[in-house]
Amino acid sequence: MPAESTAASAPQTANIDRWVFRVAGLFILMSVALAQWHSPYWLWFTAFVGANLLQSSFTGFCPLVLVLRRLGVRPGAAFHTPAGST
Repeated sequence: MPAESTAASAPQTANIDRWVFRVAGLFILMSVALAQWHSPYWLWFTAFVGANLLQSSFTGFCPLVLVLRRLGVRPGAAFHTPAGST
């Protein structure tokens, strides 16, 4: 019987990249639901989240990343601090 790898059995904690995707997805779904049930003006929030995702794909800057870093979430591959920066 082969031994299980430690990577498969170890619990996976989310890194900053996964948290950014989770929060963005949650905000988009919430704003679409609010636009359906409350007011179509909530679609402006959806547009804001989409625009922020687009700009972060070019610049690598996302305000949520700053918050997650201060909370001690481990870094991912997409949002990293270049060498020599703090």
